[in-house]
Amino acid sequence: MTISLPAAAPGTRSLTGVLPQLVAALSGGSEWFAPARSAIVFTVDGLGDHNLRARRGHARFLSAHRTKKDIAHTVFPSTTATALTGLLTGAVAGEHGIVGYRARVPGTDAVVNQLKGWDEHAIDPATWQRAEPIFAREAAQGRPCFVVTKPAFASSGFTRATSRGAQMQTADTARERAALAAELASRHPGALVYVYTPDLDRVGHKHGVASEQWSAALEEVDGAVRVLSDGLPADVGAVVTADHGMVDVPRHRQMLLGDGDALLEGVRLIGGEPRMLHLYAEDGAADAVHERWAEAEGGRSWVMTRDEAIEAGLFGRVDAAVRGRIGDVLIAARAGIVYYDDRLDDKAAQKMVGQHGSLSAEETTVPLIRLGAFA
Repeated sequence: MTISLPAAAPGTRSLTGVLPQLVAALSGGSEWFAPARSAIVFTVDGLGDHNLRARRGHARFLSAHRTKKDIAHTVFPSTTATALTGLLTGAVAGEHGIVGYRARVPGTDAVVNQLKGWDEHAIDPATWQRAEPIFAREAAQGRPCFVVTKPAFASSGFTRATSRGAQMQTADTARERAALAAELASRHPGALVYVYTPDLDRVGHKHGVASEQWSAALEEVDGAVRVLSDGLPADVGAVVTADHGMVDVPRHRQMLLGDGDALLEGVRLIGGEPRMLHLYAEDGAADAVHERWAEAEGGRSWVMTRDEAIEAGLFGRVDAAVRGRIGDVLIAARAGIVYYDDRLDDKAAQKMVGQHGSLSAEETTVPLIRLGAFA
């Protein structure tokens, strides 16, 4: 069966190409960026291009430096664990294996959090993420590589899985991280520097991207980017990007799946996140689960079997060892809705307003704004 899915416009740059192109720029061979002595990627968690344009008055510096071509297409699912892994390895999800926010360990009933499950020793940072981090490869060849992040993330399992080879540097605020990144790139010729700021995403989840709180957080990001730009020597290039965008979903648009719900019949485990579910079926029940969901939710979500999603190229080339991590049935929200497993005791996630993970342009289009030598 052929399914119709939204796709990036021809020629749109992929988030997975950003770091390889930055490395190429350091030797003057990039197709995207001008030559540079050192390069920085400033990654703002949760800053979609649509979100940025809708609040451009709160991001005057970013907006002044953005052109219509300064965009990229993130990965599927449009979620932090998958997207940052793609950014930092240059690999697609079917290769690196981080196929969503929560995913099943094949052959078990464990569904692990791909951002925090590492620290619970459920998955091994050295093996579960299957692609070689770009920093590991470049550092082995003698390139100075740095990650500038919040102190809490410096030694996390996810950081070890995706950023091996880089020297860790920390600072508490986005502005401090921006200034540190510019200093490192200036002081170390040939350096590749990754800066991460998560605060906008946190505010978006709690209050929504249409909120005053999100606008205020965006102003802080804009100020940090200005600090970065002011600290760049003329021959150092920087690019500002993101892992995903966001859509606001009000409480009344939540679909709560509870005990006795027909849509849970034959479903053994649920992974993913509210706008992109991985449904892991009981043995022999996958077809029935797919049929039931397609009939009930096909009008407002893309309902796909694992084979359909792989055939459509959503995960790129899928290695055999990764295949079992993908749900038997995938539910990607098309309308402004989310799905929650209401049987869980912890209802905190149901308080989230800003959401992401699916295929809408709001979730998948991110900025790729060039500064310094790249401008």
